[in-house]
Amino acid sequence: MTSPRALAAFLICLLPATALAQMDADAPPESPVIASLATIHGMTSGTILATAEMLDAEMYAYQPTGDVRTTGQVLAHIAGAQYAFCSAAAGEENPNAENLEETATTKAELVPALEAAFAYCQGVYDAMTDEEGATLRSFFGNQMAASAILAFNTTHNYEHYGNLVTYMRINGIVPPSSQQ
Repeated sequence: MTSPRALAAFLICLLPATALAQMDADAPPESPVIASLATIHGMTSGTILATAEMLDAEMYAYQPTGDVRTTGQVLAHIAGAQYAFCSAAAGEENPNAENLEETATTKAELVPALEAAFAYCQGVYDAMTDEEGATLRSFFGNQMAASAILAFNTTHNYEHYGNLVTYMRINGIVPPSSQQ
């Protein structure tokens, strides 16, 4: 029998795919590049949030070796990175002054932190057009199109979701992206 949490995680992961399938081919979005990037970001953020919600509190302290982050630190890093990437893409100051890897370590702290971080990025996507996505922004000392910064964020999310998948598999946990 599927647990309520597993079902919720599955539904969260399914929502962006459902939204993409419902897009009317005869009525494309006004900004199709940003809409496409937002859909992919929704998939990664949904899967990461489902992971954060499904793991028990003890798993947040799991660290396969002393050379890598704990599960909680990976999730905190992802949350903090949302602000860095999305504020740069928007041409705004980073609204998150705290280093979440140092200040948020527990499930009770990190699930809401991830929700807030993903909501911030969603606001950036909602406000951006394809034209603005072509605007060059400074990011880690490089000039990049705002849309490229958003794409880089999605790549970064997938990179660290891969870390989390490994942590889960080592512990006999089926990741949300592999659940039926």
